[in-house]
Amino acid sequence: MARTIDQIRASRLPSNMMQFAARGALQVPPAENIEILVYLALHNKVFGELARMTLAGWDEKACLAAVSDPQTNREVLDYFISPDNVRPKLLPALLENPSVPEAQIVKLASSAMRDTVETILKSKRALSMPRVVNTLSSNPYLRKEEAAQLRSKPSDLVTQPSAPAPAPPAEASPAAQPSPAASVPEAVTAPTSPSEGDHTAAADGHDEAVTVYMKDHAADIAAESDKPFQPIGGVVELLGQDYFPVVDSAEISAPPEPAAPASSTAAEPAASKTAAKPPGEPKRENTLQKINRLDVKGRIQLALKGSKEERSILIRDGTKVVAFAVLEAPKLSDGEVEKFASQKNVLETVLRQITLKRRFMKNYIVIRNLCANPRTPLDLGLGLMKNLLIQDLKNISANKEVSETIRKLALKMYKQKLDEANKK
Repeated sequence: MARTIDQIRASRLPSNMMQFAARGALQVPPAENIEILVYLALHNKVFGELARMTLAGWDEKACLAAVSDPQTNREVLDYFISPDNVRPKLLPALLENPSVPEAQIVKLASSAMRDTVETILKSKRALSMPRVVNTLSSNPYLRKEEAAQLRSKPSDLVTQPSAPAPAPPAEASPAAQPSPAASVPEAVTAPTSPSEGDHTAAADGHDEAVTVYMKDHAADIAAESDKPFQPIGGVVELLGQDYFPVVDSAEISAPPEPAAPASSTAAEPAASKTAAKPPGEPKRENTLQKINRLDVKGRIQLALKGSKEERSILIRDGTKVVAFAVLEAPKLSDGEVEKFASQKNVLETVLRQITLKRRFMKNYIVIRNLCANPRTPLDLGLGLMKNLLIQDLKNISANKEVSETIRKLALKMYKQKLDEANKK
């Protein structure tokens, strides 16, 4: 007799049975139930959203047994190790499962958050894969001492994930009096603390924040050093046509010209003077023109030290290491983060990064905007929705822009909270 999953693949089940299948209500073995749900989630347009929602809350023990078994269907393993669906408690078993291909682990390592990075560093199988090690080395969440050990002795990370690695910090902070590597994370998490630097700009901590960020992300910066500014969603669409005024380059050099004496051969000297003008001369150019001529390092410095307008553009940078630098800016305000959390034209990894900052997640508006943002990864939205107030749950349940899974869960939680309020 054919298995139920084979009948579903052949479209032989009636619609009511397909709905039962998407809810995980069929009387089949647990492993086959998961296989059915994954198949529907990936390939069925009608019941796919319901299947994804069911999988998001599926029994953890059953999932763990499935992802630990080398005989489990490849599609199931690929689904659970996908960055959008990975669960922290299932990840160790997935990394050690010989049926999970190296390519999937490489993909996960390239966009892994800090907790995922820590799990990968503890996996002997993952650290035995050269491509995984190379990809993990450029992950922005990898600490400096871990990166040093990863380059030299990858196997040591399994037993010594937080070795001090004294040599790099000694070179990294020539102007600072503390010596251990512990001073580096403090500069990232509290970049507004003053620094005893060589020049006045270091007094507000901005230069120190730039230095620390550059060193912590050196590998990633080197890998993307030639990547130009390419905003997510397109610049004209984001900022509007009125944002890009036409600037006559001949008018830019107006101040120096009155000093030039009139003569019969004034035209050629004037042209040569403007051509040889020092690059430090101020120019009339809008923010986008300024950003467009910067390389990755220049954009990172601007993200950490620039203005609110500059941060609002750089957060949309398609280069991940630049967009992340905006979230580390000492001058970044809560209002800016609230706006970032609602934007559909930023990298998904930027939205994930916001949830890792305690300061940001203490702000209810940030949480609400993330839940209502269709760009937010499904697993993040489902996890944050429990924090929403009843009226916001109602609004999201009617929001056609977010996925059906989010809307249905919002409606379910709204009704539950409404019933609890009525009982009181």
